[in-house]
Amino acid sequence: MAPHPVDERLPALKMATTGLQHVAAMYAGVVAPPLIVGAAIGLTATDLTFLTGACLFTAGLATFLQTLGIWKIGARLPFVNGVTFAGVAPMTAVVASTKDRSDALPIIFGAVIVAGLLGFLAAPFFSKAVRFFPPVVTGTVITLIGVSLLPVAFGWAQGPDPAAHDYGSATYLGLAVTTLVIVLLLRRFTRGFVKQIAVLLGMVAGTLIAIPFGVTDFGPVTDADVVGFPTPFHFGAPQFQLAAIISLCVVMVVSMTESTADMLALGEIVERPADERTIAAGLRADTLGSALSPFFNGFMCSAFAQNIGLVAMTKIRSRYVVATGGGFLVLMGLCPMAASLIAVVPRPVLGGAGVVLFGSVAASGIQTLVRAGLEKGDNILIVAVSLAVGIIPITAPGFYHAFPQTARIVLDSGISTGCVAAVLLNLVFNHLGRSRDEQDVAHPAQAGEQMAAAVH
Repeated sequence: MAPHPVDERLPALKMATTGLQHVAAMYAGVVAPPLIVGAAIGLTATDLTFLTGACLFTAGLATFLQTLGIWKIGARLPFVNGVTFAGVAPMTAVVASTKDRSDALPIIFGAVIVAGLLGFLAAPFFSKAVRFFPPVVTGTVITLIGVSLLPVAFGWAQGPDPAAHDYGSATYLGLAVTTLVIVLLLRRFTRGFVKQIAVLLGMVAGTLIAIPFGVTDFGPVTDADVVGFPTPFHFGAPQFQLAAIISLCVVMVVSMTESTADMLALGEIVERPADERTIAAGLRADTLGSALSPFFNGFMCSAFAQNIGLVAMTKIRSRYVVATGGGFLVLMGLCPMAASLIAVVPRPVLGGAGVVLFGSVAASGIQTLVRAGLEKGDNILIVAVSLAVGIIPITAPGFYHAFPQTARIVLDSGISTGCVAAVLLNLVFNHLGRSRDEQDVAHPAQAGEQMAAAVH
């Protein structure tokens, strides 16, 4: 009897090339969070390269857990895991609230470990409670993730140093716009593999264009070793700060919600529907991968939705293909020179690519909201208030200035506050005091089917 396409082992060459395609589709998403957080801390180019390599390495390990699985861990679907965008805003809030920037990463790592372990324990219960996180909630949160990150892209577009006299100069902004235009042209006029890696190609082209302007620095590559290992706790032993832990626990809930929706969608695409047991196993892989990641200096891991679209487009459903991609990620993490390539890309070029990257995240959230049934009951009110609460830290950064510093770590994250508001409002308007038949919230399985239809 022939194996299910999910369990099919392809020829080595096809396995390698299609695995690389998955890496290309998610590479920019993996390296963006360490770049943002590293820049906020003020890491040197060497440390930034190390942090980027560590995130690639841990993304590969998390992908192994998810695709190959051990015991009751891993969905065993063609499911790519990597650093989640959802944690970026809370992590930068931790950085901003830390007096000694050298303590920022240890505090973040401690919070991720606790959030990951708690999430691992909660996985089987969460798989039963996903009806409290319908598309009206997840769509709001995903939209806030993208909106929260866009100011980072705008800052990059203006140059590497806000204190420099040429910050925001026509040269920097011109490079950002040029990169953005290249990405858009590639997306419009190419197909297949080239279209999938348009952001990556745009960053390469922008970097080459920046050379004559003296903006590109190849120092990180020449200084990097060919072979290296992400030394455990390179940036210091983890520290456990309550406010940071609460903030990252909220992110973990958001991450688990996104992963659940992604598993439901992917299960429909590969014709192996994700049942409660599969979802619980997949969430265990997400959360265990996140808990282990800080030991190797990585961040919280979650599913990458763009790779689900790639599975739908190529019709290649083998989980071993994605596992091969995970192997490439591990190898890149063990090669500092490969990881350092991203440090060569000038900030304005990253800014131009970031507009597409972060804007796409926000657009994905809006797409989810469109399918959330905003015409039903008070869903539109839930979205309106939750978005307003989540946008406060972006549009009015000093809004919570009178609150204690520890509380501001949570409050200054629009993602955390917006998520809490969406969940509570959804409970009030769609659950409390209503019978099951009266609830206007779509069941998560319906959300999965809708997402599957969208990527098809």
